[in-house]
Amino acid sequence: MFSFSQNQNIVTYSPAYTIVPTYECFNRCSYCNFRTDPGQDPWLTLAEAKSILQQLQSQNVCEILILSGEVHPHSPRRSAWLQRIYDLCALAIEMGFLPHTNVGPLSFEEMRKLKNVNVSMGLMLEQLTPQLLNTVHRHAPSKIPEVRLQQLKWAGELQIPFTTGLLLGIGETENDWWETLAAISDLHQRYQHIQEVIMQPHSPGSQQSFDASPFDPHQLPEVIAKARQILPRDITIQIPPNLIQDQEWLLACIAAGARDLGGISPKDEVNPDYPHLQEQALREILQLGGWELVPRLPVYPQFASWLSDQLLCDRISIS
Repeated sequence: MFSFSQNQNIVTYSPAYTIVPTYECFNRCSYCNFRTDPGQDPWLTLAEAKSILQQLQSQNVCEILILSGEVHPHSPRRSAWLQRIYDLCALAIEMGFLPHTNVGPLSFEEMRKLKNVNVSMGLMLEQLTPQLLNTVHRHAPSKIPEVRLQQLKWAGELQIPFTTGLLLGIGETENDWWETLAAISDLHQRYQHIQEVIMQPHSPGSQQSFDASPFDPHQLPEVIAKARQILPRDITIQIPPNLIQDQEWLLACIAAGARDLGGISPKDEVNPDYPHLQEQALREILQLGGWELVPRLPVYPQFASWLSDQLLCDRISIS
């Protein structure tokens, strides 16, 4: 049973498992540790996914995160790719899980289709500054700021509970952080659809070509405190605890206003060099600061009325 609490000493997380339809991606972000070249990675089959999900049914897993590399919008394989994602979500629902999909920018109709088999969806804005198109996003056409901001607008129009976030330390300025957060705030005040904003520090991995230091974790609490001032109170700030390896500064980030630790699964597919801390280890760290760790759903309670009956699973209560 999963539920939410208004207790101010609560920090939440989602018991999750990540399924990757494909690692192939037509973008080549220089900080990426996830992608492979198009045609170099076989797609996950439904039979393989079903085998994975069957093993998870006896475990404490609620959320299935569908996380994929991007097939080019004009590729003849695009429709098959989207259908595979849809079918994986439908399979997860059939087997008693709640899907959350993050697969890059989609068309309005693609988002509308996936809304039917997802309790929530997501897309990182990262940063809205166009300057990064000359550096880390030089070979990443779908990282055009206007394209990604459009996704948040469409999610609001479609009433899709949505997660977005910032990637910190990829060549942006402090003003870029505040402008990106202000854009998220403006759209949320119009549509009331943003569940969480992730504040993700750049953490160098073994596969990337981007030569930069990790984002200073000692700066993160200050950034979170400012983000808390900019964002509406009903948006939760999320931090990835595996990327903040000093427990003192993890607690400082929570004290500054972060209240969610995201999906905790066996592997961080985006940052494979940084293993997830598991539930008991996180619980012990948080207890040192007087915080209680509790599980949550991948959809927040205020969005229950946006979901179809198919998506409201009987074994899980939203309260």
